[in-house]
Amino acid sequence: MSRFHHPPTLDDIVEMAEQAFAAIPKELRDLVRGAAIVVEDVADEDTAAEVGLESPWALTGLYRGTPMTQKSILDTPLEPDTITLFREPILLEWVETGEDLFRLVRNVLIHEIAHHFGFSDDDIERLEGLD
Repeated sequence: MSRFHHPPTLDDIVEMAEQAFAAIPKELRDLVRGAAIVVEDVADEDTAAEVGLESPWALTGLYRGTPMTQKSILDTPLEPDTITLFREPILLEWVETGEDLFRLVRNVLIHEIAHHFGFSDDDIERLEGLD
């Protein structure tokens, strides 16, 4: 499966997410300059419901913030944009699919950023296929 002999920790996923972020297409990285990548174990029930999911176990990532394309220098800065990855659902998908964990984390990042900026499912699939 991977280099892990135990379930990857939050810190392991953070490190992997930082490396994965550097490996996503430049067109996406440019859209989210300054966004923080956060890793939590699992979303809470309210967050899952907010995005229309019945279970937090179905949520591997979430982008919160204002797209760069909608920000103005005149805006009062609020909280920074965040891309939250949910470790346990990612690990569950990793075990269920056997996909490479790094690639899975990278694809969750791509998916969250691209959906936030209105990319189509076809565009997201194309971006996920780029290595």
